[in-house]
Amino acid sequence: MNLSDKVIWVTGASSGIGEAMSYALAKEDCKLIISSRRVEELNRVRANIKLADKDILVLPIDLEQHQHSRDWIKTVMDHFNRIDILINNGGVSQNSYALKTNSEVERKIMNINYFGNVALSKAVAPIMQQQKTGKIVVISSIIGRFGLPHLSTYSATKHALYGFYDSFRLELKDDNIKVLIVSPGFINTNVAINSIKGDGSLMNKNSEAMEKGMQSDVFAQKFVRVLKSDKNHKFIGKKEIYAVPFKTLFPNTFYNLMFKMSKKKK
Repeated sequence: MNLSDKVIWVTGASSGIGEAMSYALAKEDCKLIISSRRVEELNRVRANIKLADKDILVLPIDLEQHQHSRDWIKTVMDHFNRIDILINNGGVSQNSYALKTNSEVERKIMNINYFGNVALSKAVAPIMQQQKTGKIVVISSIIGRFGLPHLSTYSATKHALYGFYDSFRLELKDDNIKVLIVSPGFINTNVAINSIKGDGSLMNKNSEAMEKGMQSDVFAQKFVRVLKSDKNHKFIGKKEIYAVPFKTLFPNTFYNLMFKMSKKKK
């Protein structure tokens, strides 16, 4: 797939892999919509992107308020009159034991990571059906393939994305709309620092795994190559991505190892 002149919408674009993907995509001479909650950070990212004003749209959105999806779509269509690729990347992480996470926090994480994600894709899909072409990309996680302590609700949202988009892909196939699931491993971003604790407060502390993770610009380069391909799914990360086939082949050993590792971190 040639990305030149394609209209590409990136959510969660104000930091982390969303920001890195936006920079990498801008080098492909596409047209960009960059979205997140933080307007100031979006404007900072926009200032770093060398695209003409007509070729980039800063669109603040809050995925928790996904009932406004169709309004966001109208703003995009008024500016570009088409949407070729949606990269559904916006989300939030968690750091709390399940029994110490209140239901309001669980609903918030689910609203942002799953319902907001799905609502936006369902609002964009009819546009792509009219165009008779399009691509929906969802950023899941290797944690969508297994669970870890402190990540129960986050993991649940990522598991749910797999189930929804594996089904949605088949439903959209006759409309020439492709669905790509990309599952990052540990990427060196602030996602752990900004994760939500069980009482709703922010973690404000990084994790060792994230600090040692793949650099976001390296992830973005690999992501663009996958985006240009016809793949349905891709893991991107370092050696941690091999945990997925290891769990499939040796589930009991896998969970025993994860349990021991989590005890050592206490």
